[in-house]
Amino acid sequence: MNNSFVMNLPWHLYTMAFAYIKARISHFRIPSLYLKIIPPYFPNSKLLNSISLFAKFFLAIMLSIPVFSKYAACGITALLIAVSPSQIYILPNEKTKIGTPKWILLLNLPLQLTLTLN
Repeated sequence: MNNSFVMNLPWHLYTMAFAYIKARISHFRIPSLYLKIIPPYFPNSKLLNSISLFAKFFLAIMLSIPVFSKYAACGITALLIAVSPSQIYILPNEKTKIGTPKWILLLNLPLQLTLTLN
């Protein structure tokens, strides 16, 4: 049996993959929530939203497969860097309120930085 597809990764990778998949379901069901947090200086926010949705979903699945997990982690790192302008944009902007408490938004940036550096 090929061990490259057996679930033998650390538990936190599966937890992270599950969290990304769960978040992407909301991303898909309520795209307007995510469209309003894309800074206006980015062109074609609907396309960017769709690309982000599918990339994160795909990478979350790949994160759970041992043979692909390192590549998926690099892809997630790149995506976290790519979406960081949105994370910064929502902090002072009242129009982007998505129901998330400000302290979570403030915690999100260092958390993303930590995930990117690991």
